[in-house]
Amino acid sequence: MECTVSWTGSNLVSGSKSGMTFVAETGSGHTLVMDGAPDAAKPDHGGANLAPRPLETVLAGAGGCTAYDVVLILKRGRHDVRGCSVRLSSERAPADPKVFTKIHMHFTVTGRQLAASAVERAIAMSHDKYCSATIMLGKTADITTSFELLEG
Repeated sequence: MECTVSWTGSNLVSGSKSGMTFVAETGSGHTLVMDGAPDAAKPDHGGANLAPRPLETVLAGAGGCTAYDVVLILKRGRHDVRGCSVRLSSERAPADPKVFTKIHMHFTVTGRQLAASAVERAIAMSHDKYCSATIMLGKTADITTSFELLEG
């Protein structure tokens, strides 16, 4: 897997060379823009708040990775899964490096006659075996999960 991340060198709002906008070009040919939060005290360090922060993309990637696993595991088990979302909340260390220390993932899984035990098993399999992102983040963060099951 490859990715190239480049600083655009400009603030997307003002056009000045003081911005903190970066563009990632992934090995699969996709582009992702990242930006920093504005910092009135240090304008040279802040962004324009026009795109997600880099660490937000890490959290989103972990959510995408585990949701992908849950859907795939349920489908492979011939369960009639119709929808899956995961809401992530996190806490970070107060000092640098401000790594994730806690992450909670709440899954909402929709399907026809899905057994709670099948959903629980799919989440556990993703968390314990398949999701590279959450397993990696689990080295610094306590990761917890919960779920709700909707008929539909």
